Amino acid sequence: MASKPARPRSPHLFSGPLQIHYRWSPAMTVSIVHRATGSGMATVGTLLLVWWLAAIASGPAAYGVFLDVFTTSSGALNVLGWVVGVGLTWSMFQHMMSGIRHLVLDTGAGYELKLNRRLALLTFVASTALTIAFWLILGTK
Repeated sequence: MASKPARPRSPHLFSGPLQIHYRWSPAMTVSIVHRATGSGMATVGTLLLVWWLAAIASGPAAYGVFLDVFTTSSGALNVLGWVVGVGLTWSMFQHMMSGIRHLVLDTGAGYELKLNRRLALLTFVASTALTIAFWLILGTK
């Protein structure tokens, strides 16, 4: 009885004890985060906008409940307000920076490995810096 020859493996699968043939790159991270921030802003942002509009339309009591969830009695943001506010702001800036990166890539530029890696990392640096600047400016007014 003849034995079956070993079937070839796909090159993107494992070789040896779970060794992966590719390295994780910042470009992969940016791509995943771009999708996550877009989905997050679409769902969380839309739900908050609809809740806010419904609270305004329902009167002072309903709007007071909305404010109580995100602010303290003095009118400052509470912990949840900060998390949601900063999170949505960073998501917006990250999604925007990633979109600008994709626009550059769509022109055919930026595909060299070093430049692609730098642009990917720059999206995180720029979005974080813009978020900090936004909240610092907002806090001074």
